[in-house]
Amino acid sequence: MWHNVRALNAISNTCLAIFFLAVGAGIVSWLIQKPVYALQTVKVQSANGETLKHVNALTVRSIALPNIKGNFFTVDLNEVRTAFEAVPWVREASVRREWPDRLIVSLEEYQPLGIWGTEGQLLSTKGDLFTVNMAEAEEDYDLLKFSGPAGSEKEVLARYEDFYRRFSEVQLFPKEIRLSERYAWSVKLDNGMRIEFGREKDQNTMNNLMNRLMEAYPQLAEKTGNGIENIDMRYPNGMALKAKGKLPASSLKQNSVAL
Repeated sequence: MWHNVRALNAISNTCLAIFFLAVGAGIVSWLIQKPVYALQTVKVQSANGETLKHVNALTVRSIALPNIKGNFFTVDLNEVRTAFEAVPWVREASVRREWPDRLIVSLEEYQPLGIWGTEGQLLSTKGDLFTVNMAEAEEDYDLLKFSGPAGSEKEVLARYEDFYRRFSEVQLFPKEIRLSERYAWSVKLDNGMRIEFGREKDQNTMNNLMNRLMEAYPQLAEKTGNGIENIDMRYPNGMALKAKGKLPASSLKQNSVAL
């Protein structure tokens, strides 16, 4: 082999290439560690262009910034994203570099819709459960109440949206949605009335029950002078009604309502 000029040249060229690559890597490594590339600014902004309501400089400084390590080139953007998503009220974070010494962090805050169960969690408008300072949330938002089996959050949110749409037809709005461990539905409205729907037998059950209720409700409301406390829809051909106070005698003639 030592008399093979072509082989010797190939080995020599390979060694030179490895040498120059090693030198180049060393130079690059030395350059990127220079103080000039140290991160000077971390800009925090809202992902949707609106003002951040709950994420402030104090929480960012105390929770996120201590977990940012490295300079402009070496910082791990996934670690930065994880650090910011650990900040209360942050649903999602995205991070990008901006030459030569800046990080841009875009945050999406949770938008609470109501209190979930009894464990101090909130349900967001996107069906996420999260935990923050409850007193702060109750001060800033008119929170509804939700409950359901573990993992049913998005199903309960979808049902709330259906209830909201249908009850708004008669100027009523849901304030509390319950899904029991047996998957029976009940809703409490802003006038204090609670409605028991029971379990869904098929995909048309709830729609049929709502149609029946919407058809009967105007007459029921008119004939129950002091209002309705509870309506039980768990009857195959009617409903049970409990009025506030004494029901007027004329209303007892309603054949479609079981009293």
